[in-house]
Amino acid sequence: MDVISFRIPKELKKSMKEIGINWSEEIRKFIEAKVREYRRKKALEEIDAMLSGLPRVKKGTARGYIRDDRDSN
Repeated sequence: MDVISFRIPKELKKSMKEIGINWSEEIRKFIEAKVREYRRKKALEEIDAMLSGLPRVKKGTARGYIRDDRDSN
């Protein structure tokens, strides 16, 4: 594992010690969640970019295709 360090105010560190939480684990979970959130957001932006290049279809087209498919069975 790599080590990342950062500075916090002394009062905050004192308050953190009083609580008794495994802060390393909490911060690790927070960072992992932020990375997942960023990746999802990036993927959605890429999908939106791909879809924006596709031609628009008339409203109700998909409904018509589904109805045709259902009626053919």
